[in-house]
Amino acid sequence: MISAFANIFKIPELRQRVLFTLGMIVIMRVGAAITTPGVNAQVLREWFQNVADHSAGGGAAALFNLFSGGALGNCAIFSLGIMPYISASIMLQLLGAVIPKLGRLAREDGGRQKIAQYTRYATIALCIFQGYLLALSFESPQSNPFLPGISETISRLGVPLVSDPGIFFRLLTVLIMTAGTLFLMWIGDQITERGIGNGISVIITIGILAQLPAGLVQAWRTFVPSGGEASQVSPVVLVILCAFLFLVIASVIAITQATRRISVQYAKRVVGRKVYGGQTQYMPLKVNYAGVMPIIFAQAILMFPSTIMTMAFGNRPWAVEIANLLTNGWLHYLLYAVLIFSFSYFWVATQFQPAQIADDLKKYGGFIPGVRPGKPTADFLDYTMGRLTFAGALFLVVIAVLPQLLSRALNVPYMAAQFFGGTGLLIIVGVTLDTMRQVETFLLQRHYDGFLRKGKIRGRSAPRPSVSGSAISDSTVVKIIAAVGLFVIAGLAAYLSTHR
Repeated sequence: MISAFANIFKIPELRQRVLFTLGMIVIMRVGAAITTPGVNAQVLREWFQNVADHSAGGGAAALFNLFSGGALGNCAIFSLGIMPYISASIMLQLLGAVIPKLGRLAREDGGRQKIAQYTRYATIALCIFQGYLLALSFESPQSNPFLPGISETISRLGVPLVSDPGIFFRLLTVLIMTAGTLFLMWIGDQITERGIGNGISVIITIGILAQLPAGLVQAWRTFVPSGGEASQVSPVVLVILCAFLFLVIASVIAITQATRRISVQYAKRVVGRKVYGGQTQYMPLKVNYAGVMPIIFAQAILMFPSTIMTMAFGNRPWAVEIANLLTNGWLHYLLYAVLIFSFSYFWVATQFQPAQIADDLKKYGGFIPGVRPGKPTADFLDYTMGRLTFAGALFLVVIAVLPQLLSRALNVPYMAAQFFGGTGLLIIVGVTLDTMRQVETFLLQRHYDGFLRKGKIRGRSAPRPSVSGSAISDSTVVKIIAAVGLFVIAGLAAYLSTHR
């Protein structure tokens, strides 16, 4: 595996792509540190520092700060991050499943370009809306339910968050935030075209990894306090957490890679002197078909009830108690689990079309052994996918609630606990594996060893042994080591690029 990393820089095209991607990452991290004009970033930075040890992690503001790579904590020009584009893409995908005309457009020639154009228009609209709300939050942070306790921070520092509020500040903030998100979209397109990996996914991953060094420092201060004070948490817990981190990453990799392989037999067809078909192929059905989408949907929906309760009823005791239950109580975990299960099945129902797959198999002479073509095949695929979705949804529930449970049970800072599961870890593992596959493809095309082979340079590509019926095709142990290594290296690079 070490020789594979060295071979990356022996291929000129791959070396240029990697260096270009690293250059774009540096630009992203610089933009995440440039403060928006008219905003005192020290106030918001101090507030995030105060809520970092809280089990709720600062609520929605901390979640947005995580995906923006700390840009929101700096009141930076990239505070909105790439999330408006992700939200617009999800909206268009869901509308494509509901509106037949839009769904047909996505399957036509040139339709994907139209969908991408509509997505960009929707992104601009979301940026204007979210940027205006963010400007209002900066002007009056004390009345913002997403920033609880910021009044004490402002009083302690003795300076307001915005020195000159007004319509000019709002327009300037909306313009800068919108331009920042559009610039990130352009960077993502450039990385996809001229760099390595999917650009949008790389931007999200680097934003999450940028918080890793701060999380490690927070955890170190918790377990090893300065000034000779006695630690409130046993050092044995730290060792257990390190071992548990490897176990969680291994589980996420295994479930992300796991598939149920459905054998498909194609009938023989004789055209002239050539014989087509007569071979067996496999249709992979992913265990975690929905990916990270159910967690994102569940988090977005759970934000609204507590926000509405706080805004409508103020600081009344019963309203505060219900808001706390919806934010970090047993009701929160119950609703969180139910929503993740529901959205997992909803995403599969809208994106996985067993009837269309059965028709395509029948059209091209394919059939599943032991299952009749047509509707029986569609029912079989629907039944199989339903069982896989149950396992995938159960896995998502465990991963989603794990950081909050660790933070509450072991008194671990939420900034560090969020890397033990949740949306961030799923995105990091998925993007890391996809990027490794793309790099490995470049290496194998030039007759170099990939990440999963030993040796230096091969004269020719050796055929890979076929594994039938295997749910995980590659070596999980090697991928764990590679994923953790990239996890740490990318996080430190992102941190150094901003704080140098």
